[in-house]
Amino acid sequence: MRVVIQKVKQASVVVDDKIISSINKGLMILVGISTKDTLEDVTRLTKKLLGLRIFEDISNPPSTDSVQKWNGKPWAKSLLDDPSLSVLSVSQFTLYGTIKKGTKPDFHKAAKGMDARSLYDELLNQLRIGLGSEERVKDGEFGAMMDVSLTNDGPVTIIWDTQDSTL
Repeated sequence: MRVVIQKVKQASVVVDDKIISSINKGLMILVGISTKDTLEDVTRLTKKLLGLRIFEDISNPPSTDSVQKWNGKPWAKSLLDDPSLSVLSVSQFTLYGTIKKGTKPDFHKAAKGMDARSLYDELLNQLRIGLGSEERVKDGEFGAMMDVSLTNDGPVTIIWDTQDSTL
């Protein structure tokens, strides 16, 4: 599974001119599923997302005379550490697109239809179980044309692939 992880101040998904999901502070993830992905990849990704220390600890904010640019201690908290944080997940098969030949993208490495859907749904399920909340995990509409909006916080954007040990 390939994922683009973005720390956001807010994010939303619109389908047919209607907001179907939105979050405040948390993670916006774009999720691509390949033909090689399995439930083991879902579990690896879930564990990585839940424990990723990408948020700041603001329990000891800097003094007013400090020149510190961060509000609090950076890279200190994960989704598990702060119940106010949420996840907005969007399935995105185009993460497995290649443009090696010609000018038209090739998506043959992306899982198709029901195979991708079952792994994607399992990812959402595992995230909800891990966070202990249905409300903290939102998603787009699988297979739909979506308008995705976000305010990147930092900005912080990380790309990770469960199949690639070099990323």
